[in-house]
Amino acid sequence: MTMKDNINPEKLPRHLAIIMDGNGRWAKQKGLLRTIGHENGTKSVKNTVEACAELGIQNLTLYAFSTENWNRPKFEVETLMKLLISSLKKELATLQKNNIRLNAIGNLTNLPSKVQKELEEVIESTAANTRMTLTLALSYGAREELVQAVKKISDKVKNNIISLDAIDESIINKHLYTHNLPDVDLVIRTSGEHRISNFLLWQIAYAEFYFSEVLWPDFKKEHLHEAILSYQNRERRFGKTSEQISE
Repeated sequence: MTMKDNINPEKLPRHLAIIMDGNGRWAKQKGLLRTIGHENGTKSVKNTVEACAELGIQNLTLYAFSTENWNRPKFEVETLMKLLISSLKKELATLQKNNIRLNAIGNLTNLPSKVQKELEEVIESTAANTRMTLTLALSYGAREELVQAVKKISDKVKNNIISLDAIDESIINKHLYTHNLPDVDLVIRTSGEHRISNFLLWQIAYAEFYFSEVLWPDFKKEHLHEAILSYQNRERRFGKTSEQISE
């Protein structure tokens, strides 16, 4: 019996989010350029997406490029953008074959025009797919997302579209990049780091966390299965007591 066989299909996270960390360190350990680490990281992306689809996970969000990543060396950023374009072109057939819809969140207007064009084409081509929604967080920062939401809501209050008293969690949710996604149930971060790094701060309010020592290019299906099993063995109380949950 494999680890996958022990996973309960009835207790899967509805929304899994992954902070893919460790590409640079993986390359450094091998005496390679950081960009080689990013290239090898794309293999783990493909394996993870396919593994999530096989398990029946409905929503997968990958932290692909943060607002802070723009501050990295120019060559590294340019390589990441080229990798993104080539990956989108290469993986479209795989997304279609596996009935996976592509989604993207973040300040997408900051992306190079070629990336925006390729992204739009793949999103449009996969819009009718229903097995799983794969969301790429690109040029994404949770604080920026919340600032934009506050501005949009404030403008609607100012123009009497919504009243101040009507503002609640659902109103805020509707103005986030993730308005069409459920809250995150499980966050996985690789490479042994224990930080959120400005990722989905609102959406992970009640998420479970799983930190893996494995560097992202070495992250395999069995590591994903291990994280899912850990999640399924936890008691999620959402502020209630254990007794209330058991009742």
